[in-house]
Amino acid sequence: MADKKNNPAVSVIIPTYNRGWILKEAIDSVLAQEGVDLELIVVDDGSTDDTADILDSYGDQIRVIGRPANDGVSAARNQGVAASTGALIAFLDSDDWWLKGKLSIQADFFHTHPDALICQTDELWVRNGVRVNPKKYHKKPSGMIFELSLSRCLVSPSAVMMRRSLFDTVGGFDERFRICEDYDLWLRISCEHPIYLIDTPLIVKRGGHPDQISKDVGLDKLRIRSITQMMESKVLSPDQYAAAVRILKEKCRIYASGCRKRGRQDEARHYEELAGRYD
Repeated sequence: MADKKNNPAVSVIIPTYNRGWILKEAIDSVLAQEGVDLELIVVDDGSTDDTADILDSYGDQIRVIGRPANDGVSAARNQGVAASTGALIAFLDSDDWWLKGKLSIQADFFHTHPDALICQTDELWVRNGVRVNPKKYHKKPSGMIFELSLSRCLVSPSAVMMRRSLFDTVGGFDERFRICEDYDLWLRISCEHPIYLIDTPLIVKRGGHPDQISKDVGLDKLRIRSITQMMESKVLSPDQYAAAVRILKEKCRIYASGCRKRGRQDEARHYEELAGRYD
């Protein structure tokens, strides 16, 4: 168990939108954490269901930030961090929940690794109420993971804890990304900093429900945009840049092929031309 005297306070940010059917499980899993000083900030991003009533029932156990418009998870998380006070930041998606010990184990990690800026834990997967086993393809790496992260998102927001100083340095989530915002942030971090893995499942990641954002078919288009921005940022090493070019060309080819099959010829040509710029 973490020593509260030696570990800084943790600010937990839960963004939510119309997740009244499941939100309580996420909140309760945070309040059940022991061994750390924590504050829980829930950002209600314009919910129209019973979310407000659920949040009111917790009284002063949580802080609630209400946003009148549904501006997206990036803006909600950024606003939550801006209102927080902890030296460590942890995120929890409102359809996931934490197992006991999640926060204390990560806080201990930062205490024993003072140079570390960000870490994540392993996770359990539940799809449509049924436990499933990730394939080796989804195995989370540890350390300098930028090149591996180009192909797919290898970091889960609900599994992450980071030092607030890192979040502030990289500028938080890019609010132009309503989806794929986490992929973009992890690329901006991992090109310069190791992302460490605590190889213990400490979150339950739920999927398969109709409002799951990661089901959106526009993910690859936004990943192409994120990779392009990384290449134009001039922060990549030669090896990182070469890897980014390779993955960009592959994603452009696949996306353009899909556009042609759907009759979107102008869009297909745009992405074929984008890939060709880096020959």
